[in-house]
Amino acid sequence: MAQERLPMDEIPTPTSTLKAGDIISRMIQGLGYRFYWASKDLRTEDLSYRPSKDGASSLETLQHIYGLSLMILNAYSSTPNKRPLRALPEDYRFLRQSILTNLDQSAQLYSGKSEEEVHKMNVVFERDGKISRFPVWNLLNGPFSDAIYHTGQLVSFQLTTGNPIQKGVSVFLGKTKAMK
Repeated sequence: MAQERLPMDEIPTPTSTLKAGDIISRMIQGLGYRFYWASKDLRTEDLSYRPSKDGASSLETLQHIYGLSLMILNAYSSTPNKRPLRALPEDYRFLRQSILTNLDQSAQLYSGKSEEEVHKMNVVFERDGKISRFPVWNLLNGPFSDAIYHTGQLVSFQLTTGNPIQKGVSVFLGKTKAMK
């Protein structure tokens, strides 16, 4: 049985417009592409790798990125992010597919949105019945930047476990050369 192709394995051709939403969309596409290749073909030993006794494992890092991908998706509609986030998935394939799907859906939603439309979006948190609301721009320096950081950690962890990412991945071009 063939495995379903997951989104974000390459960055699409850019839009002909350059609206506020297009910039956010392109940043999400860049994150999604990086994450796609950083999280591809993780083995049991990769997932359980922990850089120190108190450090997060690769699986726990994936769970954190999952929560960040939900925040990126939820900001589009100003949907509250309930905290603490409970019952995080533990299945690698489900986590990876969900993160990539959340990022792909987010990139599509933000694309083409005007500055006025983007300014109406908020990052919203709900904790113990209390609502906190932040402008969508906090998404960029908060969850979005954090997701890039943790994606880099996955790459580093894989090098340590002897399972480096595929050769030919070009984050600059958003394309991956086929390896012979």
